[in-house]
Amino acid sequence: MEIVAYFSPSTTSFCRRLSLPPLRPFNSLSSTSAHKFPFHHHHHKFPVFRPIEKTPKNKSTSNPSVSSSSSDDDSPAATESKSPPPPAIPPPRGGAKLIPLISSLAIGAAVFFLIPRPPEVTHQAWQLLSIFLSTIAGLVLSPLPVGAWAFLGLTATILTNTLPFAAAFSAFTNEVIWLIVISFFFARGFVKTGLGDRIAMYFVKWLGKSTLGLSYGLTLSEALIAPAMPSTTARAGGVFLPIIKSLSLSAGSLPEDPSKKKLGSFLVQCQFQSSGNSSALFLTAAAQNLLCLKLAEELGVVITNPWVSWFNAASLPAFLSLIATPLILYNLDPPETKDTPDAPAMAEKKLELMGPMSENELVMVGTMILAVSLWVFGDALGISSVLAAMLGLSILLLTGVLDWEDCLSEKSAWDTLAWFAVLVGMSSQLTELGIVSYLSNFVAVNLQSLSLTWPYAFVALQGSYFLIHYLFASQTGHVGALYAAFLAMHLASGVPAELAALALAYNTSLFGALTHYSSGQAAVYFGAGYVDLPDVFKYGFVMALVNAIIWGVVGTFWWKFLGLY
Repeated sequence: MEIVAYFSPSTTSFCRRLSLPPLRPFNSLSSTSAHKFPFHHHHHKFPVFRPIEKTPKNKSTSNPSVSSSSSDDDSPAATESKSPPPPAIPPPRGGAKLIPLISSLAIGAAVFFLIPRPPEVTHQAWQLLSIFLSTIAGLVLSPLPVGAWAFLGLTATILTNTLPFAAAFSAFTNEVIWLIVISFFFARGFVKTGLGDRIAMYFVKWLGKSTLGLSYGLTLSEALIAPAMPSTTARAGGVFLPIIKSLSLSAGSLPEDPSKKKLGSFLVQCQFQSSGNSSALFLTAAAQNLLCLKLAEELGVVITNPWVSWFNAASLPAFLSLIATPLILYNLDPPETKDTPDAPAMAEKKLELMGPMSENELVMVGTMILAVSLWVFGDALGISSVLAAMLGLSILLLTGVLDWEDCLSEKSAWDTLAWFAVLVGMSSQLTELGIVSYLSNFVAVNLQSLSLTWPYAFVALQGSYFLIHYLFASQTGHVGALYAAFLAMHLASGVPAELAALALAYNTSLFGALTHYSSGQAAVYFGAGYVDLPDVFKYGFVMALVNAIIWGVVGTFWWKFLGLY
């Protein structure tokens, strides 16, 4: 048996062993032998390698003492085994990010301690405003996850005796918030059963012979399933992005590659920019829509028959924007592949593989038809929107389409419950304590000093509300932070109440495609690797202008026709 040893050129001393053959430097070993030497760093600053036993071809040892002595205490292996293990790399420090934490707290502290409290505002209201502003700043700067930071804000309101426990937690029984939570479970049912995929595949089969037709097929299919799948992010990540990636790869369009311009970049941009109009079209198409109406109710703006009223006001401008978006992007950023003759065949093949509709899909269809029908006609039957959603979820649980584990694992739903409830609760208390009315009157007086009539104030406030979203990474966070305040400013400026409430709510869905961080679906589509960051900002701004023109011009005449003003 031969023992191969290595000596470091950085030192003149090395281990000697009885009957060792001449020592060979490491670089003289064959590539086959060299890779066997495990490398370690020891405290003496030079490399040490374990001796590797090497059996000669005759499998006999000329000196048995060599092998027997290999276990002695002064052997390199024994010496190495006694050496301390290399220090483990410490895990990254958890907890809050220091700079965002200090910045978020500083904003609230500055308002409370440095800005004089107006005499019209009580100490309790001013203290709650300070905590609320720190909470909002934390949602933007993210010292902790959104739910965790909202919980800290809730704790602060109780710890400082700003709010009693019952008032601080009052929004956790809010019907609209529970409707939002249940909507996440409906979205999971669409993904789990494959119903969303099936619907989209039919549109690809019917309209997918050209790239432009393919984009229209995907856009219209999202608009169709939007009212029954009330999460734009879930539609993006669970249904449409997988389809787009499959179509793009089959056309040789790869992510993070110049070939993405063949097809993938165009389809992703179209779906991303169209998703905002699909969400604005139906009240139940996005979680933030429901929150907007709840906050409007807190200010006394109650919309009768909300599902129908919402759809009527949004229908014409939303449909025109859905038709215009693929065509405009097709001309601004044309795909290299103009025709997709294989897409219908691919969709048909996938439909064949999926087979006939499963029992779970049929149950999902029936449940969604029931839920949407109750959302439309529920007021006449005395059934609220949240009760309709609860009935739908109960059916899905009873039939096994969803199980309770599905609901428990839907973390985004429970996270939304936590931080939505905190924001809605604080916002409601600020309204009761008079802060919102004070701020809105302050802004209204300044607008009146400029001699602005309500149409000009409407345009200025709507534009400001939209552009401020460049500072937000969440549509729902934006709503919780600013919707009530901007609606109050509209009302104080003389803007008709229902028009102001609905227009702000529509804007909330439309600005979800401004940037790569402006919404959940933005992160999903950008993360696919088919669009470049400069293009996201460029086309996000261009399409924002297009939507402003369509909704502002067409919507103005349409809303006048409907009697909103």
